[in-house]
Amino acid sequence: MFRAYRHRAGQQSNWPADKHRGGRAGQQASWPAESNTARQAGREIAHTQNFLTSRRLVERLVERAEIGPDDLVLEIGPGRGIITEALARRARSVVAVEKDPALAGRLARRFVENPSVTIVAADVLDVSLPSVPFKVFASLPFNATSEIVTRLLAAPCPPDEMYLVMQREAAERFSGTPRESLMAVLLKPWFEPSIAHRFERHDFTPAPRVDAVMLRLHKRGPPLVADADARLFRDFASNGFTAWRPSLVCTLEGLIGRVRARQVAREVGLPLEAPPSQVGFELWLRLFQVLKDGDRTLLAGRLAGSEHRLRLQQRSLAKVHRTRTRQTRRPPPKRLIA
Repeated sequence: MFRAYRHRAGQQSNWPADKHRGGRAGQQASWPAESNTARQAGREIAHTQNFLTSRRLVERLVERAEIGPDDLVLEIGPGRGIITEALARRARSVVAVEKDPALAGRLARRFVENPSVTIVAADVLDVSLPSVPFKVFASLPFNATSEIVTRLLAAPCPPDEMYLVMQREAAERFSGTPRESLMAVLLKPWFEPSIAHRFERHDFTPAPRVDAVMLRLHKRGPPLVADADARLFRDFASNGFTAWRPSLVCTLEGLIGRVRARQVAREVGLPLEAPPSQVGFELWLRLFQVLKDGDRTLLAGRLAGSEHRLRLQQRSLAKVHRTRTRQTRRPPPKRLIA
């Protein structure tokens, strides 16, 4: 379920049209022979997973997810298939993406007679997402949670609904509790986050060392920020959280001047000393609407590319981290989970 170790598949995977990758519906998929290295990687991945064991709990979770007979469901991290089985009884079609080749092979054999289930042996970051409405049910890897969720949110056709099992601290960052985060402010105009379930540690085997929850992300309709304003809002929020000023008002002073910044702060009720994380999303939204209406040209010129530069910086840091991790060649922790 949860994973602390992950590897990137070597090729881009397309959204599958057949029952199993490499085979037709109703037929056993043909799986390439694994090298010793691949088999060892598979064993390491398996040793870092935590699986749900209660079918009754899984049934409750899937029922709570409101999966219906018309739904296409992308399942990320199906593991042993206990959730896949429950989803398949409700959904029109389930595409389960599993990066552990050994588990993917077992899943393919298990569901070979079920025409509504497709097994894809790949990293979900290498799989083309569907261009039709779909929902997501996922158990996310510890060190790729943000990357996977960001990709799902930014897809040309984002999911209508996401149910994501992850570490509690990660879910709090996405939901903006107990304090706002950049990720929460960036997603909330388009998705409504909420905690759908809080797990007990003994719900998993082996029992994880951290608390886990199921985060629900429900796509809003219509969004709280118009499409024409989306880029400006994202640049505004990115700049607000990364300007390294003592308060959000100080950041505004650098953008629109001290007098105008304090005037806007009084108008929307923004405390002068409040840092970005202590400004609630609703206040972020009101602040943006006032600035957009009165200072759009100035903001657009000074904020252009803020989010893009932040993403480039994050990718650079992630690349350095991956390089250092490879150089140390330390084995992955067996029970570190998301």
